[in-house]
Amino acid sequence: MHADSFLIQALVYLTAGVVSVPIAKRLGLGSVLGYLIAGALVGPFVLDLVGEAGDVMRFAEFGVVILLFLIGLEVRPALLWQMRTSIFGLGMAQMLATAALVGAVALLLGAGWRVAATAGLILAMSSTAIVLQSLEEKGLRQGPVGQAAFGVLLFQDLAVIPLFAFLPLLAVGHQAGAAPAAGHGGGNILQGQPEWVGVLATFAAVAFVVVGGRYLVRPMFRFIAAARLREIFTASALLLVVAVAALMEMVGLSPALGAFLAGVVLAESEFRRELETDIEPFRGLLLGLFFITVGAGLNFGLVMAQPVLVISLTVGLMAAKFLAMWAVGIVFRKGRRDAATVAVSLAQGGEFAFVLIGFVLAARVLTAEQASLITAVVALSMALTPVAFALYENLWLNRASGLAEPEDLPFDDGAPDAIVAGFGRFGQIATRLLISNDFKVVLLDSSIEQIDTIRRFGWQVHYGDASRLDLLRAAGADKAKLLLVAIDDKDKAIELVKAATEYFPNLTIIARAFDRRHAYELVRVGGDEIVRETFESALLFGKKALLRLGLSERRAAKAVSLFRDHDKALFKRLAPTYGEEERYAMAVRDSRETMEQLLAAEMRRLRKEEAEEADNDTAEGRRLEAS
Repeated sequence: MHADSFLIQALVYLTAGVVSVPIAKRLGLGSVLGYLIAGALVGPFVLDLVGEAGDVMRFAEFGVVILLFLIGLEVRPALLWQMRTSIFGLGMAQMLATAALVGAVALLLGAGWRVAATAGLILAMSSTAIVLQSLEEKGLRQGPVGQAAFGVLLFQDLAVIPLFAFLPLLAVGHQAGAAPAAGHGGGNILQGQPEWVGVLATFAAVAFVVVGGRYLVRPMFRFIAAARLREIFTASALLLVVAVAALMEMVGLSPALGAFLAGVVLAESEFRRELETDIEPFRGLLLGLFFITVGAGLNFGLVMAQPVLVISLTVGLMAAKFLAMWAVGIVFRKGRRDAATVAVSLAQGGEFAFVLIGFVLAARVLTAEQASLITAVVALSMALTPVAFALYENLWLNRASGLAEPEDLPFDDGAPDAIVAGFGRFGQIATRLLISNDFKVVLLDSSIEQIDTIRRFGWQVHYGDASRLDLLRAAGADKAKLLLVAIDDKDKAIELVKAATEYFPNLTIIARAFDRRHAYELVRVGGDEIVRETFESALLFGKKALLRLGLSERRAAKAVSLFRDHDKALFKRLAPTYGEEERYAMAVRDSRETMEQLLAAEMRRLRKEEAEEADNDTAEGRRLEAS
């Protein structure tokens, strides 16, 4: 087996990833940069351990296909409507602003208007894989930053469809008929056909995916699910993704685009969660392999031949994208810190850039030299993104709360009784109890969409990240008595409780916990009262089950009361052992057995009492009848 063997390539890439990624994570660089460094080291321009990366690159690109399918599964109509501002407002504005700025710079550098427009639109794309994984690692995926970034990325994914139709029109002489997607052109059955045939085939393929997904795929999954064979369902999910990707490749479109469309069609199906669970492991593995092949594909020959040009263009691209996204974020009232964080995360080129570069190269919109230069810039910007994010995080983001000026928020004069951080489904109920008892409350939330919705019902909710000390101070935290932490982000809640405990000792903090582990973390950083969001509702749920099974109201209520008291005592007793997995698990196991014995003994006692009372009632009834 020689170095170009597919198995040897896969072996070297996987080994490089297993070795380099843990080291990169330990150094705080993130897994994405670890994969890129691994690829660069084993690639043809450094150690040259694997020869050309073509075979593995084709295989690894399927990771992007799976990623887009999973993203499509999340694009439900309700989500699109809920995120309409982030997607069609923020996303469109970012793409137009970035394309205009990059295109203007290209014109100043002497490029023709066609090349400038093409480069602007291609380089406006960002890396969905890198951005989402980086935000996930930083704990920002579920907050306002993650929501804004996801909205922009989702618009970019959707924009690929019209770009495939528009970019070939910029070709000199308009020779666009049979441009294949990069890396997939070999499967295009329409090469050499008239342009109108390609257009019809494209619409037919899209229509087939939509109609087939709605009326053919669901019955197929129902039939397979009835067999109760997990591995066959997983194989069927992969078959669906591969089939749609192959269909799109046959008509010259991006397989990733087809997978995204298939995911959107199935977003409302009853199999959505099962599909996500089955395909997720393949996504992580193949995306890692994709990043390695991107690193291996970095053209160090071009970089060494023109280092000043390539590095200048890369830094310039990242600066231009940062500036455009930051300005758009400010216009859409995202706040200076959130806008800057989103801008840094989106400041690179994206996976679709490679696809579009190959597409416009085949359509003769760009020359081979121009395409090679843009490819090097995109790949280098992807490699530098984790570094840029780490620098931004260490040099500015971590100090932002102490350096930022307080926002001019329209709070009423006078000290509030309580500050509520997070006005979602959980925080609203507690707030209404406080207000109905004439307590003065200041409401904070970090979601513009949520605030817009709530304000229609007359609530005065203020926008802001409650973990910021300046915002808490402006809200009256130094005079308030109570802080209710009801935000959806686990890590942000811990950060908020820790900061409030340290800087506002006058505040009593009641925090919402997602689960027992989160509750222990909140106690550790200073929370006074912790409420697990599902605990009381689960007790009520269990009580109703006991009643339906024939227990009396008295016995069911007593069982719930005993369980609550025992769990509260257990929570306090086990707090010192949290973090020591073995000791904690043993203590929980012992306490569960004790709890079950106590409950059983108490239930037997109550059952005996009820039986005696029933006998007494019966005897009393007979005595009355006899008299």
